[in-house]
Amino acid sequence: MPVSDAFHIYDTTLRDGAQQEGLNLSVHDKLTIARHLDDLGVGFIEGGWPGANPKDTEFFALAKKELKLKNATFVAFGATRRPNVKAADDVLLAALRDSGAPAVTLVAKAFDRHVDLALKTTLEENLAMVRDSVAHLRQEGQRVFLDAEHFFDGYRANRDYALEVIRVAMEAGADVAALCDTNGGMLPDEIADVVHDVLTSTSARLGIHCHNDTGCAVANSMAAVAAGATHVQGTLNGYGERTGNADLVTIIANLELKKKQLVLPPKALRESFRISHAVAEVTNISPSGRQPYVGVSAFAHKAGLHASAIKVDPALYQHEDPSSVGNDMRMLVSDMAGRASIELKSQELGVDLGGDRELVGRIVDRVKEMESRGFTFEAADASFELLLLEEAQGKRPSFFTIDHWLTTVERAQDQTIITKAEVAVTAQGKQISCSGSGNGPVNAFDNALRSGLQQLYPELSVLELTDYKVRILEGRLGTGAITRVLVETSDGKGEWNTVGVHENVIAASAMALEDAVTFGLLRQGRKPE
Repeated sequence: MPVSDAFHIYDTTLRDGAQQEGLNLSVHDKLTIARHLDDLGVGFIEGGWPGANPKDTEFFALAKKELKLKNATFVAFGATRRPNVKAADDVLLAALRDSGAPAVTLVAKAFDRHVDLALKTTLEENLAMVRDSVAHLRQEGQRVFLDAEHFFDGYRANRDYALEVIRVAMEAGADVAALCDTNGGMLPDEIADVVHDVLTSTSARLGIHCHNDTGCAVANSMAAVAAGATHVQGTLNGYGERTGNADLVTIIANLELKKKQLVLPPKALRESFRISHAVAEVTNISPSGRQPYVGVSAFAHKAGLHASAIKVDPALYQHEDPSSVGNDMRMLVSDMAGRASIELKSQELGVDLGGDRELVGRIVDRVKEMESRGFTFEAADASFELLLLEEAQGKRPSFFTIDHWLTTVERAQDQTIITKAEVAVTAQGKQISCSGSGNGPVNAFDNALRSGLQQLYPELSVLELTDYKVRILEGRLGTGAITRVLVETSDGKGEWNTVGVHENVIAASAMALEDAVTFGLLRQGRKPE
């Protein structure tokens, strides 16, 4: 059961969120996400529409056997009975009845024009469909919520009818009537006015379901709560069709941190960052760095002026403590960096600069000079840490030297592309020649370098190149432009990012890969030569 039945956090990631373009969830994905949502402590998890498609039907059958929820109530979604059919005889209502879900959300038309054009029935029959469907499922022992579809459009067109849909649902036994801004066109002041009017006119328990087409889904949800709604629907990370649904993570954080309204189990909010990113991994949709509270940039600071203030008191440029949602403050090192940025970033990375003002000044000057040539350290912490170590220790940490490299790309007669690399390195006083192949010159270079060095450093076998990005700088120069390469590497326990810059993309990649391998060996506990 939810933390308290007085206020509902209702998640619809598995149904409404799954309608996002490019988001395709398998049955296994849905089970995994449901467990993450339960760990977050949401009150209700809407699983989908059993009977409407084979995947949701299979998911509900599996969920009945395998999904053990400790915080949330599992919810099935469906529509009211069809026109002129008895509720007990309706096939889709039967699927809801048999779903095993203790609660059901019924979508109903609250807009008279939709009743006429979409349902092709009378306004009176639509009310009967709402009444019969709610009453039937209540008699079967299920808890019923009503989603009043297109409610705000319906309210504008025919207020009395929209209100009557709510009244009929509540009289038939619905627990909550969620007012849906299905087209996402409302603004916060308008939402607040309508919610207040519906509350005073019907005495119904109201929920809110917002889409983000005006960029106001979270603000609209907050306005509805302020006006008296006690049930909020949304999706994790704001997934959903068009511009998405209201982001539940942001709403929850706003309620708990700004309004001091506990809506999750104690301390569960601290899991927000982890769960938000874990679900992003399942959906295979890159999380937005600028997502409120849980984005990696949400508490990232770049300007030297900000860093100076943060060094005195982090609250001067942060609206909340990042740890409240499981996030961290980050210092970004860029050409805007001042001494404070460098000192805070070195502390974050665990490199002791010993309060040496001359050393810090030297690092600031070097960062600014390198950034003027196209380097960026904002997204390349590992390269920056190597730079810090080089300046602090007087020499760059080194395990090997790349003496020579050659890459070739050949198209064979059978149209296949063959890419090879040869790399000569010196390590531990030995000269090593190594070769490798790959699906491109950078992949071939990476394979060759690591295959050769593994003779001396077997721990390199756990390293894996997990991301590779190329950006052309000074585009006006065309193919003669400067190329910046960012490489992400993993050892199975963590990831790090390195940067290389050169006119030649392979040379830039070699630079970033050299940093990546060097940093990987430091992580493995190896001492530089």
